[in-house]
Amino acid sequence: MEGKRLEKVSRQIQKDLGEIFQRQAQAVFQGKMITVTAVRVTPDLGLAKVYLSIFPPENKQAIMEAIKHNTKTIRHELAQRIRNQMRIVPDLAFYIDDSLDYIENIDRLLKE
Repeated sequence: MEGKRLEKVSRQIQKDLGEIFQRQAQAVFQGKMITVTAVRVTPDLGLAKVYLSIFPPENKQAIMEAIKHNTKTIRHELAQRIRNQMRIVPDLAFYIDDSLDYIENIDRLLKE
């Protein structure tokens, strides 16, 4: 039962964060396309690890710093969206999801 609840919460946070990043992309993140690829929530719902894919990949680290700098604002906007479903909004930890880069690298190596 606990697993289904965590999955449901993760999907909801992923959906809402995706909409938040889509709306803020032009103003805050220099027009980069930021995709929320996965969200992992701890069993106590205290922390959500958010994995992001950034396109185009130039200046990924600068964009991640901007995201980490705006974590409070992003968490507040998330709280406004999910306040009716959850009492506690988890803390957000952002990570770069480099699985697409890894897949591209493997594909390039196999073609050589």
